[in-house]
Amino acid sequence: MAWLAQSGLENGESDVPAAFGPGDGNLANYLWDGNKVQVVDFEDSGRSDRAFELAEITEHVSSWIGPPLDVSSFLAHVDLTAAEASRLRDCRRLLALVWLFLLSFDDSDSLRNPPGTAERQAARLMELLG
Repeated sequence: MAWLAQSGLENGESDVPAAFGPGDGNLANYLWDGNKVQVVDFEDSGRSDRAFELAEITEHVSSWIGPPLDVSSFLAHVDLTAAEASRLRDCRRLLALVWLFLLSFDDSDSLRNPPGTAERQAARLMELLG
């Protein structure tokens, strides 16, 4: 909570360029044909920025619940400005917190995710905050 209070993310302002983004980092929304990526879900799309969209992908539960996304390798393909790199770190932390919140409401009688997913997410968040 201390990090969130001082993060500056609550005002919605950013010193990085705006971009159109899909707003949903579920890996199933990105289809790779060997040459290019096609985005197939624009339900949550709108004004965004590259750092937030990259955080959406890297912190979405789909990036680690199955075969894990190699986040370092993935992000190495993107040339970020210093401001974008800083915002990416903060957005990853924020979205990891959001996922912990969402996963904490999993019904133990009808789990949508494997047992222990919320606990694993808590550990992921702590690593990002460290």
